Amino acid sequence: MDLFTQFDEKNNLLPEGGEVNYYGSVFPRKEADSLYDYLLNEIEWKNDQAIIFGKKITTKRKVAWYAEEAFEYSYSNITKVALKFTDELLKIKSFVESKTNETYNSCLLNLYHDGSEGMAWHSDGEKDLKKNGAIASVTFGAERKFAFKNKRTKEVVSLVLQHGSLLVMKGETQTNWLHRLPPTKKIHRPRINLTFRTIVS
Repeated sequence: MDLFTQFDEKNNLLPEGGEVNYYGSVFPRKEADSLYDYLLNEIEWKNDQAIIFGKKITTKRKVAWYAEEAFEYSYSNITKVALKFTDELLKIKSFVESKTNETYNSCLLNLYHDGSEGMAWHSDGEKDLKKNGAIASVTFGAERKFAFKNKRTKEVVSLVLQHGSLLVMKGETQTNWLHRLPPTKKIHRPRINLTFRTIVS
């Protein structure tokens, strides 16, 4: 099922076993452009690393990890230590919290240089994350298709994430659904993705 239109944030995009709300573009275009430029040039981006089958892999995609304090966060058998939130990231976080009625204490940022870079099917179920906690995903830059797949039925739900948009995953979404950012040859511009989440100390 493809979903390419604007949504009311009260509507759950998933048919069962989770809750995903898409708010569409919540940042005005001029502000979204300005935040994109700031994030692209001022965030301390580093190539992501993962240990797969015992071998360390370095991705083309770059990441950054910011939080209220120096949290440690482990995924793909790699542990990262958070940098302290910048003032601009705190402003974005505060806005997202007001829109979603949730609170977050950390943010994992992803920089995809073009459509050739994506993410395979996965769930955000790391032990450091608050169980069934909300994860708010903000997109700046290139519009990209984003997909969910039910672990049991294999049903797929897809939508296009717009520049300046907000999507929230919560409830049992990570337990019952996978999600991915599929690669594409059609996109030649960078996409920056901020995923606000709650780390449990």
